[in-house]
Amino acid sequence: MEARKIDTSQHKDTRKFIEFPFELYQNCPQWVPPLASEMKLVMDRQRHPFYRHSTADFFVVEDGPQVLGRIAVLHNRNYCEHHHQQTAFIYYYECIEDAAVSQALFNAAAGWAKDRDLHSILGPKGFLRSNGLGLLVDGFDHMPALGIPYNLPYYPKFWTDFGFTKVTDHLSGYMVETHHPPEKMRLAAQKAKKRYGYWVKTFANKAEMRRWIPMVDVVHSRAFQNNPGFYPSTPEEFSLIAQNMITVADPQLIKLIMNAENEVIGFILAYADISKALQKARGRVFPFGWITILNELRHARLCDLNGVGLLPEYQGMGANMLLYVELEDTLRKFNFEKAELIQIDERNFRSKSDMENMGVIWYKRHRTYELNLNII
Repeated sequence: MEARKIDTSQHKDTRKFIEFPFELYQNCPQWVPPLASEMKLVMDRQRHPFYRHSTADFFVVEDGPQVLGRIAVLHNRNYCEHHHQQTAFIYYYECIEDAAVSQALFNAAAGWAKDRDLHSILGPKGFLRSNGLGLLVDGFDHMPALGIPYNLPYYPKFWTDFGFTKVTDHLSGYMVETHHPPEKMRLAAQKAKKRYGYWVKTFANKAEMRRWIPMVDVVHSRAFQNNPGFYPSTPEEFSLIAQNMITVADPQLIKLIMNAENEVIGFILAYADISKALQKARGRVFPFGWITILNELRHARLCDLNGVGLLPEYQGMGANMLLYVELEDTLRKFNFEKAELIQIDERNFRSKSDMENMGVIWYKRHRTYELNLNII
């Protein structure tokens, strides 16, 4: 059994790759389809900014007309240069419960990477820095947050059986509306505002958000530049990330932490969860999916917190207390029953501890794996 590299210029091939998960997860109530527009764009080598600097291919395993598995394998040259590594990424792995199919997919990815003199494979890791990370290994009973992968419970064994080993876990958990942050945290936030002149910037509309987004990118990069998996986005990539964010954002849920000089030092990127709407619309916004999504936005009781960051030099100076108090206030003001803190790296001990002090209970765990190609 072998995997076949698809021709992304052929609609028949791209349709096979995109539609396979709909068959695989048809009886799975937790799976949420990605936006159809996102999948089409990522396979468009003329339009997606990833292909300006890097390359990728897509493989399927078939039995006649029936797709049994799929995988994407990427050589992100910017990541490799930033980390001084020669590694490939794999993403969009989906497979029926058949070890032979899984092995064929991994063999294709490993062969592709070796042909390019790459020494390892890392994943699941996607085309943009904002893509959800890892393979779900705990929390299969819960629906995923927007843009975060969901997979079937037998996947992790297929990965480890092939030789993949753990790199790190990213944790997601819920903060409920009934929880109140410790009073000393709220007092510390108030003292920091008075002492250092911190204040919170909110937005009235998406046009105002667009003007501030470049500054958020600068802060995001500086806040996370020391994280092990970080690498800089190109301007074109960040523009796409920003557009994706604006599409689903309620401006009132986006907040910036400012210093006395009116400089951005931190941010909160929150979204009303629209997972159920995407299920109903099968990931398609047009022609009628947007009606379902707008209705879900009005009635959503779950909030996704998909970006919380603070410049390193302001950590430990009270700004982090203000950040966490604003998280709780956002949850309460908009009548959300709970908020999901998304994909905190378990190696980020300070952030993990702060979240736990805010009452976050970790429900989901996504694991990133690595494969050493020199031993296979």
